[in-house]
Amino acid sequence: MQLDLRVDRSSPVPLYFQLSQQLEAAIEHGTLTPGSLLGNEIELASRLGLSRPTVRQAIQSLVDKGLLVRRRGVGTQVVHSQVKRPLELSSLYDDLEAAGQSPATKVLVNTVVSASTEVAAALGVPEGGDVHRVERLRLARGEPMAYLCNHLPPGLLDLDTVQLEATGLYRLLRSAGITLHSARQSIGARAATAAEAERLTEAEGAPLLTMRRTTFDDTGRAVEFGDHTYRPSRYSFEFQLLVRP
Repeated sequence: MQLDLRVDRSSPVPLYFQLSQQLEAAIEHGTLTPGSLLGNEIELASRLGLSRPTVRQAIQSLVDKGLLVRRRGVGTQVVHSQVKRPLELSSLYDDLEAAGQSPATKVLVNTVVSASTEVAAALGVPEGGDVHRVERLRLARGEPMAYLCNHLPPGLLDLDTVQLEATGLYRLLRSAGITLHSARQSIGARAATAAEAERLTEAEGAPLLTMRRTTFDDTGRAVEFGDHTYRPSRYSFEFQLLVRP
């Protein structure tokens, strides 16, 4: 595919970075779709008037991000675009839809369990009392994206497995008349356990993004406690930072 790529030699931004940003934008916007071949480095370098090492550096930066892969005998190929999730009170399902990723869900567990100390504290329910536990595997374009484990207070809403596989949890909460207002959230990273690696088709010990969130409605009631793991090659969180006056 012939892309409209340009570099500005008068810009202080390194040439390789200008090229990698344009290629990344083409992948994210769907101009370069998964499976597309990028073309060889020599042709790309000649067309843009760049050195081959500069083009190689641009491509390698996208290989490192997991957006491109080098296949022997095939060439450089687009793997997928990475979903960039803004830090706001939204569901993964909605974010994937907004990114054009065609989300799908596989429900692994949908049952009532006894609240652990951590879950009870998060939801404000008695320890050992009943809470609803839902475990789901979220997929995008047929690939595992995240493993989602959520606990909800008893009697909040009817969690039907068919509905959970058809739409997002936050949509079900809203459809039940629950107004989501705020959340307390923490983000981290750790190595994948054997079970997590198998679920997300990663190697055991591979790095995973983690997110824990307690969500509150407009009355201040905790309505869900989520403990999620994400594949960092497919997913990232975006922050907007402001200087305090």
